[in-house]
Amino acid sequence: MIKKKFLLLTMSTLTAITLAACSDTEEEDMNPADPDTHVEMNEEKDDDAGHGDMDHSSSAEVPEGLAESDSPTFEVGSQAIINADHMPGMDGAEATIVGAYDTTVYALSFTPTTGGEPVENHKWVIHEELEDAGDMPLSAGDEAVIAADHMAGMDGANATIDTAEETTVYMVDFTTTDSGEEVVNHKWITESELSAE
Repeated sequence: MIKKKFLLLTMSTLTAITLAACSDTEEEDMNPADPDTHVEMNEEKDDDAGHGDMDHSSSAEVPEGLAESDSPTFEVGSQAIINADHMPGMDGAEATIVGAYDTTVYALSFTPTTGGEPVENHKWVIHEELEDAGDMPLSAGDEAVIAADHMAGMDGANATIDTAEETTVYMVDFTTTDSGEEVVNHKWITESELSAE
C-alpha cells in the first residue's frame, strides 16, 4: 500500500512539473514582445503580405494556357525596379524580367489547407492557377479553388477573390535588398508594380 501511494505521489509530481514546463513554453511562443517571435506572424497581419510561408523562388514552368504577352512594357531580359512589398527586401530591388504574360490577376483570401490563420489579400494568383475557372475572369466576391503552391497550404484551398485585374504579369529574378537572397522565377509581379530604372 505504501509503495502504491509513493508511486502515485511520484507520478503526480512528475505530471505537474511537465505541465508547468509546457505552459511556460507556450507562453513564450505566444509572447508578441519576444524579438525572436517568427516573422510570419507579422507578415500575415500586413494587408499586403500573407506571404510568410511563401516559396519565393520557383521553377520557370507556367500554368497551361497562360499566354505570353505580345508587347509587354518590360521585355524579357530587361531590368526594372520592383515597387511592391510582398516580402521583405523586395521593394526597391532591381529585377530581371524572365517572363511576361497577359492574364487576369487576383488578390484573394483563403484558409491554408494545412491549418493556421487565414491569409488575407494574398498577391498574386493568376486566372490559370485556379481550378476550373473557365474562360471568363472572376470578380471580387467570387469563390474559387487555388491550384498553385506559392506557399504551404495554398494548393487546393478554397479562396474568395478580393480584387481582379486584367494586366500583364511578370516572372522575375531579383536579389533582396535586405539579406542579399537570390530569388529566381518569382511569380508574380504586376505591370503597375514595376518601374523603369
